[in-house]
Amino acid sequence: EVQLVESGGGLVQVGGSLRLSCAASGFRFDDYGIGWFRQAPGKEREGVSCINGRDGTINYADSVKSRFTIAIDNAKNTVYLQMNSLKPEDTAVYYCAAREGTVVAGRPADFGSWGQGTQVTVSS
Repeated sequence: EVQLVESGGGLVQVGGSLRLSCAASGFRFDDYGIGWFRQAPGKEREGVSCINGRDGTINYADSVKSRFTIAIDNAKNTVYLQMNSLKPEDTAVYYCAAREGTVVAGRPADFGSWGQGTQVTVSS
């Protein structure tokens, strides 16, 4: 059974940093694509970044390019999202998700397994 557990969210000031973790179990990263998504109140869930375990290809949403970094630690079965230079508009619940096979873009409908989410709040 695929399980994903996010952690690392919290309250941070504008310009600050957070590192989110997604602890995974029940599958091999080599066979899956992993995505980070976020959902702000009243808005649709949107893709932030995704990475393919097989070949390491990565995609970022334009809104987070050069600020966020996604990475896999195979030894710890964990996917990280390093978030720097945070803005108030980054405030949302952040989710990680897994899809068997490869992912090209962060489309929520493409992912079948989801974590419970972690809240990120950026205060001004």
